[in-house]
Amino acid sequence: MLDLIIIGAGPAGITAAVYAARKKMDFLLISGDIGGQTNWSGEVQNYTGYQFISGPELAAKFEEHMRKFNIAVKEGESAKELKKAGNKVVLKTDKAEYEARTVIIASGKKSKELGVPGEKEFKNKGLTYCATCDGPLFAGKDVAVIGGGNSALDAAIQLIKIARQVSIININPALSADPVMQEQVRDRAAILNDSRVEAILGDQFVNGIKLRQGAEEKTIAVQGIFVEIGLVPNSEFTKDIDKNETGEIKVNCRNETNLAGVFAAGDVTDVPEKQIIIAAGEGSKAALSAFRYLARHKF
Repeated sequence: MLDLIIIGAGPAGITAAVYAARKKMDFLLISGDIGGQTNWSGEVQNYTGYQFISGPELAAKFEEHMRKFNIAVKEGESAKELKKAGNKVVLKTDKAEYEARTVIIASGKKSKELGVPGEKEFKNKGLTYCATCDGPLFAGKDVAVIGGGNSALDAAIQLIKIARQVSIININPALSADPVMQEQVRDRAAILNDSRVEAILGDQFVNGIKLRQGAEEKTIAVQGIFVEIGLVPNSEFTKDIDKNETGEIKVNCRNETNLAGVFAAGDVTDVPEKQIIIAAGEGSKAALSAFRYLARHKF
């Protein structure tokens, strides 16, 4: 019987693990990967202490800090079901079953899909959800970024340095990303606002996108497509936990869920603004709340 299980090793989960280690809690960290969405970020200019650092570099710093402690980590393992059983929490993964007195859910989010013809067929065949991971594969090619928010423009800024031509396809009338990011793509990328993706085209690999721009249908030739239309929370394994209409786990200011002993932190929750620094702070709060819960309850 563990004191704590932490699900997820992004900024929230890793920070929770560091705090739990410092409190000498008996705990286990379970995650599909290390670093989470931070690995997918390009230029990070708003994490205190680093005026500029790439997402993968920051994720490596997080992991390096975590590894300084003797933390038990189960990497490459995915949560499948979480439930309360009396005064303990039972977690089933794709590999094993675990029990603990408390749990912190820091499972983050995953990329939202377009849901159009050709998307599944051409996934990893020219269509990808990570410019940081796959951008270099498209050097000298024509590519499109789908989306108009910060994630989309972050991808576009990376790709402008690599690709021959970058097109930004935005379903809304105007870009919604931060002004400083919009300035970096203006005059350096083709921006197609009010444009809806109808289908992904290709043979063995992607060779185009079918769009509807207003009343007009058009096709643009590209060899790479980067989907950046937002994220959905990894919360499907939390059947008995209260969530909002988008699937985010509801938490209070102490990171408590509706289940006693179950806490949540980071992008999987309904805390506003999905930022690396906010997720890290929420992770520390969740660990301290779990420690306080253990101190106040008899088992």
